[in-house]
Amino acid sequence: MKTLLCFGDSNTWGSIPMADRDDIRRFGSAQRWPGVLQRQLGAEWQVIEEGLPGRTMARDDPVEGADRNALRYLQPCLQSHRPLTTVAFMLGTNDLKARFGASAEQIAEGLHTLIDLTYQNTAPGLPSPRILIICPPSIVEVGWLGDMFAGGAAKSQQLALHYRRVATQRGVAFLDAGGYISASTIDGIHLDELAHAQLGAAVAQALI
Repeated sequence: MKTLLCFGDSNTWGSIPMADRDDIRRFGSAQRWPGVLQRQLGAEWQVIEEGLPGRTMARDDPVEGADRNALRYLQPCLQSHRPLTTVAFMLGTNDLKARFGASAEQIAEGLHTLIDLTYQNTAPGLPSPRILIICPPSIVEVGWLGDMFAGGAAKSQQLALHYRRVATQRGVAFLDAGGYISASTIDGIHLDELAHAQLGAAVAQALI
């Protein structure tokens, strides 16, 4: 059986677009894009969903906690699920928060560490997993999250260019999610149910 790890943030976890801070609802497993992906790929694949709201690519969050840094969890996650056929990363949205002050290019550079850790934690004697870098869709500065992501919308529109560059440099697969979906205009960050369905189908096509 082929095994796919989907490693991401709240849009992998399945956060429903949030009307306010207290709106912490989550789409059901069949609605979330990894669940859609599982149905698309079929019984020959096991899709492992590993999403965490607030997860950054490589930054400790002074507000939400250091555990939101992907690098603090990725290594044990890779080891606990190996052997892995494919690892799909969709991160970077939370790195756009104003408090980090990171440029699109700086965010994309964090992909190198994710790729390196993946290769370093390959099961002994087995080939390294295929890596798929998914660039998240652009954000919109609206709703209660607008101030938190101030200045992030313009940066998010540059992410795909830099993600593609890193993917090409490292010889890994790349998918620009923004070519298929858009963030909800309710909070400008999260995906609605239709977007989850469309993303799951797009990732499936990228893997077949």
